[in-house]
Amino acid sequence: MLAETICSAVSAAGLGIAAVTAYRKRFMAAARITAYALVPVGLVMTGVVEWLTGIVFNPTVWIGFGLLGLAWLILATTRAVERRSLGGAGGPAKKAKAGPSSPEAVAPAASKPSLGTPTPAPAPADDFSDIEAILKKRGI
Repeated sequence: MLAETICSAVSAAGLGIAAVTAYRKRFMAAARITAYALVPVGLVMTGVVEWLTGIVFNPTVWIGFGLLGLAWLILATTRAVERRSLGGAGGPAKKAKAGPSSPEAVAPAASKPSLGTPTPAPAPADDFSDIEAILKKRGI
C-alpha cells in the first residue's frame, strides 16, 4: 500500500511539473514529462510494483538469491582450479603422436615461425628518381 501511495505522489508531482512547463509554452518538454509521470501509475496498475515489493520484502527470495550466488561461486572456483591444474605440471603426461592427418605432420614449416636469420629487407627505392626523370625529360 505504501509503494502505491508513493508512486501516485510521484506521478502527481510529475504532472504538476508538466503543467507548469506547458504554461511556459514548452509543449514538447511538457509532453515528455507527462509521459515519464504516467509510468509509476502504470506500473502500479499492472501489478509490477506489488510483484517487486513481494520479492524485495520476502526473506525466502533473498535466501534463494544467496544460494544462486553460492552455486555460481562454486562453479567459478572449480573451473579456475581445473584450468590451473591443466596448464601446469599436473597436465597430461604424454602428448599424442602426430598422425598423418594432423596439421603438424602435414605442414610443420608453415605453422611454425622461422627461427633462422631474417631475410634482409629490400633497399629503399630512391624517392627522387622519378622526379629526376621528369625533370630530365623537360630539360630542366
